Amino acid sequence: MEALSNADVLVAEHEVLDVIRTHARQGVSVVRTDADPSAGPPGTPQLTVVDGTSTTAAFRAAARDAAHLVMEAARGGRRVVRAVSGDPGLDTDAAEEMLACAAAGVPFEVVPGVAAAVGVPAYAGVPLRDAQGADVRFVDARTASDRCWTEVGASDGTVVVSTTLDSVSAAAGELVSAGRKPDTPLTVTIAGTTTRQRTWTATLGTIAQTLKQAKVLPSPDGGRPVIAVVGERSATARRDQLSWFESKPLFGWKVLVPRTKEQAASLSDQLRSYGAVPHEVPTIAVEPPRTPQQMERAVKGLVTGRYEWIAFTSVNAVKAVREKFEEYGLDARAFAGIKVAAVGEQTAKALVAFGVKPDLVPSGEQSAAGLLEDWPPYDPVFDPIDRVFLPRADIATETLVAGLIELGWEVDDVTAYRTVRASPPPAETREAIKGGGFDAVLFTSSSTVRNLVGIAGKPHNVTVIACIGPATAKTAEEHGLRVDVMAPEPSVHKLAEALADFGMKRRAAALEAGDPVTRPSERRPGARRRRTTT
Repeated sequence: MEALSNADVLVAEHEVLDVIRTHARQGVSVVRTDADPSAGPPGTPQLTVVDGTSTTAAFRAAARDAAHLVMEAARGGRRVVRAVSGDPGLDTDAAEEMLACAAAGVPFEVVPGVAAAVGVPAYAGVPLRDAQGADVRFVDARTASDRCWTEVGASDGTVVVSTTLDSVSAAAGELVSAGRKPDTPLTVTIAGTTTRQRTWTATLGTIAQTLKQAKVLPSPDGGRPVIAVVGERSATARRDQLSWFESKPLFGWKVLVPRTKEQAASLSDQLRSYGAVPHEVPTIAVEPPRTPQQMERAVKGLVTGRYEWIAFTSVNAVKAVREKFEEYGLDARAFAGIKVAAVGEQTAKALVAFGVKPDLVPSGEQSAAGLLEDWPPYDPVFDPIDRVFLPRADIATETLVAGLIELGWEVDDVTAYRTVRASPPPAETREAIKGGGFDAVLFTSSSTVRNLVGIAGKPHNVTVIACIGPATAKTAEEHGLRVDVMAPEPSVHKLAEALADFGMKRRAAALEAGDPVTRPSERRPGARRRRTTT
């Protein structure tokens, strides 16, 4: 990541580029080296240069390979990173490119990576050695010679075979012909280390039948690369205990996160930790108030000592006040002498990031009602000022205002920002929502329910609906949705935990019944018809 962040130019194949470009600094030139067999001899680079303004120019460089590209950029005084899949030490092209650089006097250094033949078995829960130890041989089935097959066939060590899905059976046959017993265990993993990963356990003699029964072959995807691990000592028999990745509670689930872009990041990270693939669809856009004068007066009142308390009910309220502070050249010191209240852990975290530790956070329910439970009544002896500043959205907060007035406080209820319905997502996303392409959707407020249905349509009935609380669940039901999961308390992280718990129980029930573990989206009628005819 350090090398990538300092690069002036990146040179990589398409599938590698998609992963590494997120770590590159803005404005870096990106060079793709995808081979295009129809355009010329194998290895002829198909190049795409992308600059900071996202202008793309594609051209074919018949006479130049990746090494020439690297050297040309390096001679121009730029720092170049050539990224390969797996480990550079096992990449024959990388070695040739390094030799070319050395011959041309271009200095280089190597950052070791994790080879797919090692990383994929680790993600599949298949250790390559046991306590007794064993030889481990790595074989590329595409280039393996008869002598190679004979050697690994005569050995009792672990063999890691890089091949393709439709060539697994042929590789198994080579090993049996070379002397390996047909009942030797093996695992086959496709799309290893990604949330599309899938692993099959069989023997050298049964793998062809296993893939046929699983209806993976024949398939148009037969050319996809796989890693097969062969051997008695590779712990295949214990894979049900060691499969840590594919057994995650939401493994491979495509989860819709309908929130503002700023609020979605931490929730998406949490979902990824459960094995899910979050898809963020903004349903609410946050805009400044139409008349900013009220907010400006309130912020000035903070500085002049008009308020005893300020109460934040959302991250967006913190953001709105912070932006006003920055506009006036103020910082967290302006809160000196003022008590600060916050509803919810995320709001409190946003304040801490601003340099302000809240004096009051609800001890019970994380809501306006929970805040009122702990809010002290106004006491003229101890409270020199009786006024509370409440920056909020344009959606009214009558419960909190009324409760504070009842406790004897005066409230400046100020519109700090407006929430408006976001633009509709792309057509592909809308079709996935209505057609059952998502496994679950998280609703974090009633407005996210109304806005998502308004801009994208109603989620399909196979989609798991998870709601942050009773009010949100009621709104979902009013829109004809079946609520499957509800958070034990109104917190986005508790909501994600509740969905993960739901997924874990669903997985356990399938295993107990002897059924395959499937995602909710795989139950939609169209998918069932496709599986029947495959």
